Amino acid sequence: MSETGVRLGLRENWKQFWLLVLVNAFVGAMVGLERTVLPLIAEEDFGMVARGAILSFIVTFGFVKAGTNFFAGRLGDLFGRKKVLLAGWLFGIPVPFLLMWAPSWSWIVFANVLLGVNQGLAWSTTVIMKIDLVGPRARGLAMGLNEFAGYLAVALAALGTGYVAEAFGLRPEPFYMGIAFVALGLGLTVLFVRETSEHVALEIRDHGQSSEDSTMGGTLSGREIFAMASWRHPALFGASQAGLVTNFKDGLAWGLFPLFFAAGGLPVSKIGILTFIYPALWGILQLWTGGLSDRLGRKPLIVAGMLLQALALFIVAAGGGFWVWFAGSALLGAGTALVYPTLLASVADVAHPAWRGSAVGVYRLWRDSGYAFGAIVAGILADLLGIAPAILAGGLLALLSTALVWMRMPETLPGKDGSNGSASPPDSRPTVEERGTTPTERNHP
Repeated sequence: MSETGVRLGLRENWKQFWLLVLVNAFVGAMVGLERTVLPLIAEEDFGMVARGAILSFIVTFGFVKAGTNFFAGRLGDLFGRKKVLLAGWLFGIPVPFLLMWAPSWSWIVFANVLLGVNQGLAWSTTVIMKIDLVGPRARGLAMGLNEFAGYLAVALAALGTGYVAEAFGLRPEPFYMGIAFVALGLGLTVLFVRETSEHVALEIRDHGQSSEDSTMGGTLSGREIFAMASWRHPALFGASQAGLVTNFKDGLAWGLFPLFFAAGGLPVSKIGILTFIYPALWGILQLWTGGLSDRLGRKPLIVAGMLLQALALFIVAAGGGFWVWFAGSALLGAGTALVYPTLLASVADVAHPAWRGSAVGVYRLWRDSGYAFGAIVAGILADLLGIAPAILAGGLLALLSTALVWMRMPETLPGKDGSNGSASPPDSRPTVEERGTTPTERNHP
């Protein structure tokens, strides 16, 4: 315990931790508002036919959220986490009103600009604050609980809007829930969430005393952090590209699955079930997969999860009928649950506490740009070849990402040796001067 009484650990900080889990559930529910009904609104309310145009709202959301993720991490490192979280909720206030009353599609796109900022600031910050609180011993579990809350809320909101839309229409009733989500999330943040910068300071002080520490030096510039997290460090590169492909798949599923299922003759309520089961399993299974990565290691779960995502996309594209699509959607949720908290934990394993928020921000920049790239590519392929071939292409990309993880990404969990390379052992971890080099380059200058 520090002189100020601050301690690291899930048990020691359980009240704040679970409060942040609840706050992140409201953050996730804001995205769930759109997943079932917005592609249908594009067709029915605005008469849009081109898939690329319909998916423009996801492109906007993805790029804005990705860029905001980077600034959220950096701003949190510089000015404190709670201020960034509050800013995220302020950007979310207009979103449900714009979705309810938008007179043209451009208003929907603008709503997704604000939603992207809301998600980038608020979700990124709740992730970083939980990592701050728990310290190095339970990162996988912490990320599993965080993503469980967020994506279960996405699923429940998607399911709820589907049923409300079938009963009352596509607008405005399904978006009334969004007003409550913003009010509750903002109120909890203002009244009860506490700053976690003292926890970061404590971990930095303890950092040099740990004989099990495998992270790199703490004096990197913003440019160096970006390069390290994007391509220089094999573990961070592996996490960033796998995260990008995972959300590429999600952007594709978000935009094309409702249209694909509707073309197959399913009513809105059953489409809502399918758009529920995928993020529901994604969320629920993270209760176990995050903690499992703390015991088995990060790499096995990432490889297995990427393979499952590829298989699931093949099943959805090649199959037909509610139950086949249900099975594919369920597998997609399970595969995503394996990788989502594990990739975040692997980034936290490698990054120094002094620049961990920035590293998480860069990782989430690449990961969430996948939404936009997925929507762009899926829209183009769907217009040229049809929806099923576009979904198949997503499966092939997931297979390629799996191969990159298997061949290049080392194990990052301290004390675990990866089969294709491992994180540096305590007595040979890279110095600040060696940052950005591979083991081969260090041994053979």
